Amino acid sequence: MSSAQLTFTDNTLAQALFGEQGQHLRLVGRILGVKLSSRGHQVTLHGPEPQVRLAARALTELYELLQAGYDVNPQDVQYSIRILQEKESASVKDIFLDTVYISAMKRRITPKSLNQKRYIEAIRKHDIVFGIGPAGTGKTYLAMAMAVAALMNHEFIRIVLARPAVEAGEKLGFLPGDLYEKVNPYLRPLYDALHDMMDFDRASRLVQRGVIEVAPLAFMRGRTLNDSFVILDEAQNTTSEQMLMFLTRLGFGAKAVITGDITQIDLPAGVTSGLVEARELLKGVEGIAFVYFNERDVVRHPLVQDIIKAYEGRPPRKSSPPADVSHG
Repeated sequence: MSSAQLTFTDNTLAQALFGEQGQHLRLVGRILGVKLSSRGHQVTLHGPEPQVRLAARALTELYELLQAGYDVNPQDVQYSIRILQEKESASVKDIFLDTVYISAMKRRITPKSLNQKRYIEAIRKHDIVFGIGPAGTGKTYLAMAMAVAALMNHEFIRIVLARPAVEAGEKLGFLPGDLYEKVNPYLRPLYDALHDMMDFDRASRLVQRGVIEVAPLAFMRGRTLNDSFVILDEAQNTTSEQMLMFLTRLGFGAKAVITGDITQIDLPAGVTSGLVEARELLKGVEGIAFVYFNERDVVRHPLVQDIIKAYEGRPPRKSSPPADVSHG
């Protein structure tokens, strides 16, 4: 067992670090199995040496964030510990302060994990980036934030957001309404992310003017997209032909981000996923980056991470035997 004591010179920041009624300290203690007690602006840590060292580093990193004007919340405490568990020498401050965009609600959109940081750096440096991993890891959301920020900075003349219209066994023909009404449920997640970035009226005006286009993947055929930031979401549900079609739409001054989860493919049996194929064919191509996410990168409700881990560990499901439709 090991003990350590930390002293934080600014009492106001120290109280913000400890959290309301010490909730941040309790959170650190629960996650790392360390006993923490505070008095004034000092904290005493007691527990196994590696955990004490990690807890002390997490508190020090979070204190530096507070000194930089960042408001630390319980989720940030969890994310910072997760980052340091993966790489103890990582700078939480450098990751959390890498602001991608300030949303319409004045919320700072920043990476919350090492892979998210690698992802936004890859998008900055490469013209084609693949983000592959489970739901809730920020693949589409961060790409959208990068696209909106680039549009506002006049780096691109438009944003194109596309999705294949394939979802969990549903078919468009069974949905009521005209084409727009039919595809809208498939594109709703992209609209949701967009409206989180900017106020509804501004987003609607940009969509009406064609500066931001949200469309099914099929609408990309035959086009050349110059000076555009293009995002293909749910790419695991593209066919080989659709993926090739999409990648060859890029024109001069364009950037593409392709996101997907290869464990959630809804294509018919025997149809190769365009994302799976692209991962194999393009992994050595210069100028194309692949960033992989896992459950450590989930930034939704804390239980989502545990749910993903539980489902990843399940045995392969056997096919159900055909139903007996004979009549006596």
